[in-house]
Amino acid sequence: MQAEIITIGDEILIGQIVDTNSAWIAKQLNAIGIRVKQISSIADHPADILAALTLAAERADLILITGGLGPTNDDVTKQALSVYFDCGFRRDPNVLAHVEAIFERSNRPMLEINRRQADVLEKCEVLFNEMGTAPGMWLTHKEKPYIIMPGVPFEMKHIMQERVLPKLRYMDGRTPIRHQTLLTGGLGESFLAERITDIEAALPPHIRLAYLPKPGLVRLRLTAMGTNEEKLKQEVEDIAARLKERIGPYFLTDQDAGVEQLIEDFLQAHELSLSTAESCTGGNIARLLTSIPGSSRVFRGGAVAYSNELKQSLLDVDAGTLEKYGAVSEETVREMASGAKRNFRTDYAVAVSGIAGPDGGTADKPVGLVWIAVAGKNKVISRKHVFGNDRAINMERASTAALTLLWQLLNSEHDPKATD
Repeated sequence: MQAEIITIGDEILIGQIVDTNSAWIAKQLNAIGIRVKQISSIADHPADILAALTLAAERADLILITGGLGPTNDDVTKQALSVYFDCGFRRDPNVLAHVEAIFERSNRPMLEINRRQADVLEKCEVLFNEMGTAPGMWLTHKEKPYIIMPGVPFEMKHIMQERVLPKLRYMDGRTPIRHQTLLTGGLGESFLAERITDIEAALPPHIRLAYLPKPGLVRLRLTAMGTNEEKLKQEVEDIAARLKERIGPYFLTDQDAGVEQLIEDFLQAHELSLSTAESCTGGNIARLLTSIPGSSRVFRGGAVAYSNELKQSLLDVDAGTLEKYGAVSEETVREMASGAKRNFRTDYAVAVSGIAGPDGGTADKPVGLVWIAVAGKNKVISRKHVFGNDRAINMERASTAALTLLWQLLNSEHDPKATD
């Protein structure tokens, strides 16, 4: 079974909001064996809606639609659907009572425009929306299911979880799909591909390998499709094990999570604490760490020490070290990490100093040069990186490299067999 997702709204097309609905819906469908063939975003214009529905019906078995179900004149989805399905509207008494109750609780007058929220397509099954006033609708047209939902994300998710997915799980035509994601760090996409080229070439036709790169990281996603779910599971696990062995020290985890989430989970599980000392990343590492709910249980804080004076006063970097080796050096960054660990009284500390650019570089220390150090329980480790000339990308790559180095040290100090 193949699905198409259609999101409706001018606000998406002009970049005012980001369409997160489609990604979330696609993930839910994939988990129950429904493959998304296409995702379309269209304007709030009846002609565009009708054209999108016509095309979707030609290429998909299941069509899901979000957006444009509000009570105002710019929300035209229901009117366009009425034309497409050749049916009128009925006012659903249960939805009307729900809308009236919402207005009564908030002590607001209810207008006729609000009552229209209870108007649903005559041919539809109502997908009740306890979280808002716009109900969802399920129609079967020319033997294909159409699922229409509001565009407000938390309302759409509620309808999907409570009304839609339970029905879809029992529909015929679903194909077992098995995914396995491997997160790698410190090796570029092309070098990674070269490293595993023979494994990739030997994959059977029903198993595909995708590369999902971002600065400093590459996710490998194995996707297997077939009829025997247990067999797919075993095949994917066997291939993943071969990939892990071949990738070696560049393999980070087989969890579908970011490095910062892995670090937070590890620190919490082992009751460890962490601090940061940042220069060229400007607090971005701390931002990534604190973006995880519950980070306060492990992350104590940190310093953004751009100037040499602050490196000395906050992080105990020796003045002689700065004078002899400079702020961007292995010696300085190791002292930054040790100082942060000592002064902030944490079990681990990560430090970064570099030249983010676009200026400030020299022949000996070019733009993109970054030194990273991690102070752990038993030792301090450091790495040198030379990135490019783009300031924003350098900051992102340096942050990722710092977290990757921290992750590697955490594992090596708690698992003697791990690679540091």
